[in-house]
Amino acid sequence: MLREHFPGLNQRVHGKPLVYFDNAATAQRPQAVIDAINDYYINHNANVHRGVHFLSESATDLYENARLSLAKLLNAPSPKNLIFVRGCTEAINLVAQTFVRSKIKAGDEILISHLEHHSNIVPWQILREQTGAVLKVIPMNEQGELNLESIDELITEKTAFMSVVHVSNALGTINPVKTLIAKAKEAGIPVMLDGAQAVPHLKVDVQDLDCDFYTVSGHKMYGPTGSGILYGKAEHLEEMPPYQGGGEMISKVTFDHTVYNAVPAKFEAGTPNIAGGIGLGAAAEFMMTIGMDKIAQRDSELRVYTELALKQVPGLKLIGTAAEKSPVFSFVIEGIHAHDVGTIIDHYGVAIRTGHHCTMPIFQYYGLAGSCRASLAFYNTEQEVDVLVDSLIKARKMFE
Repeated sequence: MLREHFPGLNQRVHGKPLVYFDNAATAQRPQAVIDAINDYYINHNANVHRGVHFLSESATDLYENARLSLAKLLNAPSPKNLIFVRGCTEAINLVAQTFVRSKIKAGDEILISHLEHHSNIVPWQILREQTGAVLKVIPMNEQGELNLESIDELITEKTAFMSVVHVSNALGTINPVKTLIAKAKEAGIPVMLDGAQAVPHLKVDVQDLDCDFYTVSGHKMYGPTGSGILYGKAEHLEEMPPYQGGGEMISKVTFDHTVYNAVPAKFEAGTPNIAGGIGLGAAAEFMMTIGMDKIAQRDSELRVYTELALKQVPGLKLIGTAAEKSPVFSFVIEGIHAHDVGTIIDHYGVAIRTGHHCTMPIFQYYGLAGSCRASLAFYNTEQEVDVLVDSLIKARKMFE
């Protein structure tokens, strides 16, 4: 079984087998990723790109081979299109403070959506304060889907950039990103997609999407924490100013002038998260070995099963019922605070997330402080869903 690759799943919590349904926050790691990280530290521990000795060269090979694997996973034209970052948050801030800030002026408009994670809201608010730009929001409906009819009105001659989430971390909504990109392209507007929740579930082809930037968080796709990728079209990466200054991003330095290194090194100042990058490459290889089509099919089966199973819980209301969604379920139970639900079912070994899930505007729309969220991965099972449902019913009975 696929579960056998994930040692973290084989443990007990409060004497019960772990049921891990907090994958949207961070996924578990397969043994292949753990082994790749250990192998680097044991057999190849040296800095990359800077040494001529054996360990440095072998570490550099592993690191750059990881970039190759990630380029293959995303179908990027070249590994040079990929910049190693700490995750989607850093990737979005990087684009905001380089590509967009270098082009934008007071009155120009940045378009995001109501479904965004805070990491795709706050950087644009910071940029707004810095430049006098205007932040506009694509509205959502009760089902948790974007109102596409509003796009034509929201896009104006002042729209300078669009940044939208591919899959919502709070509701699981899969946005019609190809439609959004097509509408933006008609007006000559560059587009960035936040792919944190998409890459673990969907086959992502950045060339087919024709997005200008795409962000990836490693720990969502079974890789290490503090790792990630920013994909960018070559012409954008070439013209963008550096994000940070320091070692590796330079070609020549004098006290009067610095010549910057070639892309992608231009954006990778300082010693990188070498083990994280290597582990992320191993995660990409692991996912491709399983097959993204197989992962997507398994996700679909779990989504259908879970949606039906949750209806057995008295007083449970799903938040966000988009027609196209990943196996992420936000819900509230009448008469019980979300934190109480999470605490109670933890004693049955069930791990879910409670709160606003770093998407406060979504829950402001629904008039809620937050929700419970069960987020599944392909290694989860129908039997685990049954345990979740049983634990929720017991929690409900405690408050009757």
